[in-house]
Order: sequence, then structure tokens, then C-alpha cells
Amino acid sequence: MPMPPRTGIVVEVCQFLPAVIATWILSIIERQPMTTYGFRGGSRMIRLLSGMFWGFIAISALVGTLWKLGYVSLGRASLPSGLVMEYAAAWGFVFLMTGFFEESLFRGYIQFTLTRGIGFWWGALLFAAIFGLTHRINTGESPIGLVSVVGAGLFFSLSLWYTGSLWWAVGFHATWDWGQSFFYGTPDSGLISSGRFLEAHPRGPLIWSGGATGPEGSVLVLLWLAVMAVLMVLWWGRRLRSPFAGGAWRPKKDLVPGAPLQPSWSDAPYR
Repeated sequence: MPMPPRTGIVVEVCQFLPAVIATWILSIIERQPMTTYGFRGGSRMIRLLSGMFWGFIAISALVGTLWKLGYVSLGRASLPSGLVMEYAAAWGFVFLMTGFFEESLFRGYIQFTLTRGIGFWWGALLFAAIFGLTHRINTGESPIGLVSVVGAGLFFSLSLWYTGSLWWAVGFHATWDWGQSFFYGTPDSGLISSGRFLEAHPRGPLIWSGGATGPEGSVLVLLWLAVMAVLMVLWWGRRLRSPFAGGAWRPKKDLVPGAPLQPSWSDAPYR
């Protein structure tokens, strides 16, 4: 049964608040500002907005590819034109909360702590796997869909590795989900939203169309994740020195959460 935005708001707020409270308590214990674990650093709004931009571009490219290859059909949904902006805003709030909640839970305090204990990428692999397992309960989820969720977890970890914050990942996560659920009207990891702008219907073999899982159930999503990861490495890899450097695969005991990024050369154009 499709989920209305009001239910989505209640669910996401009820998930987000406990995560905030837990992080606040842990920040008191560690005597750090609550924003230390993924939400400090400069250019916060730029990173959030650029993440939103690229998240929508990425899901549009994936859905566009599926449509062009004949694996999904798109049509206008029955949502009255007078309600389009209202539903767009409501679902935008829902998925912004989703982005903040899931990134904070899986790549916030726990990622910084595991970096000091076992190394950044060991922690990222562990919680990407757990991130995937949490999606098993979704109706309509598929094995490829679960693999793509794990891949997305590593993709978001890569953005944290380079930027030292979760702002870009939150923005990307939010509009990727918003684009699927509201704008294109596809299932999102098997979940369907009510009040969609477009209506999408999968066609052809499930391995290509994604079926009831949505675009994240198509094998093509794995290709897109790989392409986006390569672009991220090419763009940020030469410009920024990761604040986690030295703790990729081994503990980084001297990690200072929220420390400012160091450019790879003195005139780095984007920080």
C-alpha cells in the first residue's frame, strides 16, 4: 500500500530524534560538540546543495537509461496540478530527514569511532553491510537491491572520506530518494509513495528493470554507482587530503573529529 507523506514525516521524525539524542549524549561523554561527528567544517550549505543537485542528476540518469532501453515506462500520475508543489515539499522534507537520519546513524558517530578503533574502511564496510541488511524488511526488496544499498553505503562513505563531513551525502541521499519516490514515481527499495508527480511501470526482465524494487533493483544501478565513485575520486582525490588519511585500513588514534580539510596543493579551488 502506498505511503502518504504525512505517515512518512511521522516515521522519519520518530527515527531521527532518537539518533540526535543518542549522538548528543555521546558527544557529552566525549566532551565534543554534537556536530563533531560528520557535520562540521566549511562550505556546509554548498556541500548540501551540491549533493542535492548531483543526487537528482544521478537518479535522473539511471531512470532515463532504463526508459531509453525500454525497461520502464513513464506517464503522468493522477496527482492534481494544484497539489504538486505541496506534495513535492512534503516528500522533500521526508527524504531530507531520511538523509540526515541514515547518514548520521550509519556514517556519523559510529564511523568516527570505528576509524579510531579498526580503521576507516573496515568500519565503512561493516556498516555498509548492516545498512543493506536493514533494507531486507522492505516489501519488494531484491538481492540486487540489497547489493546496491551496500554499494550506496560505500559510495556515501567515500564522500565522507574526502570531505570529512556528511553534508554532501545527506543532500545526495535526499534527492536520490525524492527523485525515485515523488518525481519519477518508481518504487524506492520496494516502497511506494502516494502523491507522485509521474507514474513508472517496470518492463522486461527483473534483472534490468528492477521490478517491484525500483531502479535500485536493476543491475544498471551498480554500474552507475561505480561511475559516480570514479568521478568523485577524480574530482576530490587531487584537491583534498582526507582528514582520515593514515587511518584507511588501520586505527587512527590521533583522529580529531571535525578537523578542517587540508588541500592537496596550496591553491586548491574547492574546499
